[in-house]
Amino acid sequence: MPLPTEDQITEKLRAVIDPELRRSIVELGMVRSIEVKESGRVEVVVSLTTAGCPIRSHFEQAVAQNVSQLEGVTEVAVGFDVLSDEEKGHLQQTLGRGKLPQGALAKVKNVICVSSGKGGVGKSTMTANLAAALNAEGHSAGALDCDVYGYSIPRMLGVNHKPEVNGERKILPLDSPSGVKVMSIGFFVEENSAVVWRGPMLHKAIQQFLEDVAWDELEYLLLDLPPGTGDVSMTLAQLLPQAKICVVTTPQPAAQSVAKRAADMAGKVDLEVLGVIENMSGFTTPDGQRFTIFGEGGGQLLADELDVPLVGKVPLSEELRVHADEGTPLVLADPDSPASVAIRQAARGIVAMTPQELPVMQAETPTAPAPPPIGGTELPVVQVQS
Repeated sequence: MPLPTEDQITEKLRAVIDPELRRSIVELGMVRSIEVKESGRVEVVVSLTTAGCPIRSHFEQAVAQNVSQLEGVTEVAVGFDVLSDEEKGHLQQTLGRGKLPQGALAKVKNVICVSSGKGGVGKSTMTANLAAALNAEGHSAGALDCDVYGYSIPRMLGVNHKPEVNGERKILPLDSPSGVKVMSIGFFVEENSAVVWRGPMLHKAIQQFLEDVAWDELEYLLLDLPPGTGDVSMTLAQLLPQAKICVVTTPQPAAQSVAKRAADMAGKVDLEVLGVIENMSGFTTPDGQRFTIFGEGGGQLLADELDVPLVGKVPLSEELRVHADEGTPLVLADPDSPASVAIRQAARGIVAMTPQELPVMQAETPTAPAPPPIGGTELPVVQVQS
């Protein structure tokens, strides 16, 4: 039986994704060495960004799972060392980051950016209610308020006090009554204070919320983006290249055309557009009359233009607004209301379109057989002294 080549093994390792940097360990230069023994044993050494990397076991399993699919491989052994300071500096420069993450997003399975081209379309209301709906459906969820200038997620999820810091110097997100973990700039400024920052400060704040907050295990982290295509959107594209975007619009043609700009921005920075949510799609009176106050069909037109699904049409609802102001998401307060039903359907659509495992654990072929047990002598962990 022929042995696999180093190039074949490297190609398999491209399927191993760092769940924080959201890129392949091959692209990141984290594959230190590959050795193929005559017996078919393959030994791979992966360089970690820190000696105490909390996702070491994920890398170990993912490397073994992918490499073992090659013909001629009898067993896979995975060893680790640590990137030198010079290598870390080169990686930081390549990624355009001031520092490398150390585990904050390691256990977050899916990052969904909720975006819009303009303000006033109910993007924050959708973010808060989608997060609450996902959590109610049994999918742990968090909400990160990236709308630094117009933060409103704390109020909509009914939580507002100073976060604490754990023993590892990570900020602990606040637990809302709905069970959603929440982080916002609003927790760190005086109530209703204006945030007057330039681009670099925004970049640093968003990076800290992603890398210095102990999000722990979450199936979904929803990011409430500011309107438009400015600094925050570009920062997120740089820090989270595998995040997905859900675009919120109203049926109004003017809103739909502006929302397309947010989708165009996502395309330019290689972020996948997951789908479109149409908010304020119509108003139904108590006697059953329906009025299309903001027009008709803009969400479907945008979805068709982007070739993505329309995951929800949420009717104009006074109760949705009232419960957002009161900090009690409508999807929990009145789950049978038309708006709640539509948002829950949108949440289920998001679940259907996103992976249910960490990216690092996914093999290239879902039906691949399980790898054989890893045996032999464990490779040592080589630590570079800083």
